Amino acid sequence: MATLSPLLKQATPVVVDHGEGAYLYDTDGRRHLDFTAGIGVTSTGHCHPRVVAAAQEQVGKLVHGQYTTVMHKPLLELSERLGDVLPAGLDSLFFANSGSEAVEAALRLARQATGRPNVVVFQGGFHGRTVATASMTTSGTRFSAGISPLMGGVHMAPFPFAYHYGWDEKTATDFALRELDYLFATATAPGETAAFFIEPMLGEGGYVPANPEFMAGLRERADEHGILLVVDEIQTGFGRTGKFWGHDHFDVRPDVITIAKGLASGFPLSGIAASEELMAKAFPGSQGGTYGGNAVSCAAAVATLDVIRDENLVANAAERGEQLLAGARAVADKTPAIGDVRGLGLLVGSEFTTADGKPDNATAQAAQKAAAQRGLLLLTCGAFMNVVRMIPPLVVTSEQIDEALEIWAEVVAEVTK
Repeated sequence: MATLSPLLKQATPVVVDHGEGAYLYDTDGRRHLDFTAGIGVTSTGHCHPRVVAAAQEQVGKLVHGQYTTVMHKPLLELSERLGDVLPAGLDSLFFANSGSEAVEAALRLARQATGRPNVVVFQGGFHGRTVATASMTTSGTRFSAGISPLMGGVHMAPFPFAYHYGWDEKTATDFALRELDYLFATATAPGETAAFFIEPMLGEGGYVPANPEFMAGLRERADEHGILLVVDEIQTGFGRTGKFWGHDHFDVRPDVITIAKGLASGFPLSGIAASEELMAKAFPGSQGGTYGGNAVSCAAAVATLDVIRDENLVANAAERGEQLLAGARAVADKTPAIGDVRGLGLLVGSEFTTADGKPDNATAQAAQKAAAQRGLLLLTCGAFMNVVRMIPPLVVTSEQIDEALEIWAEVVAEVTK
């Protein structure tokens, strides 16, 4: 008898029978309010009827058409539809399966297009679990421990995480940009640097938004030195932050974006977008893969884009996100155990700290587990796993936000009394 690897620890005890919208129903028939959304994946909720119908129809026509062998309609339609929402100038697409694959494709493109070996990532960033992307990940050592030697050519600069440093945002931003310039002088010369890889909001690193001044500073340095700005929109894209792309909050122009998670409402699909001119600089044969651009996933992604547009889910994410952030802050105001609450749209994190300001992993874990017992599914993140994050689907209602906040208030009171 085979079993799952013992390393696959479950965040909640739930065994799911089925899902609908913002709810999961377990095998005992109990309903759970899912504020994990498959780690930000089920953007249109669980089993949205239009996404299900599109996938069912496609399964009856073509499941797999390997896209460097034959072309299929869902892939062509998805590419055309993404042209309506992609940042200006990013008109060429490559599709893969996972976020890690997308980041690796962007890395390969950046090195081949510029002829430069090095990349700069930012402290607290998460880009994947493969050897290359784990080498670029600094949100926690658990992603790279035990697999050294890691990939070379990766240099890390600070992210303007004001709460971590105990500074105001301007001081943190000035420091981060100054340290980036110092990195150029001491570790990777600008002429040896192919790209910056940046999340518009740290995901696994603790739900920390960037800011306009920092992103503008990256764009300025990228333009000055011929460095590509790669924005990792895997968790922040497709309306999750209350704007279609996370970087839209900062009015910055990326050269490449990586996409996945909310793109296909739970079907595996990822990709990168760049200008056709830049994409053409990649080496022949450097882009491909057996399952990339799967026909069923592409059909689901087209339906997902339809639902996001027709149901005004970006606007809903903005409105419900404000409600969620305000409510989480109101809970935090009643206890010193939560040192900071931050987020963008439907990405909200509450950071637990001890009385002397140190990360409080134990209370965060207790709160997450207590919430699951009460029917609210949450996750933790951050370097010390002391941030409890809320990631409801974009279809979440005002009433469901209130329901979650009521449970959250009870849980925080319970674990901090």
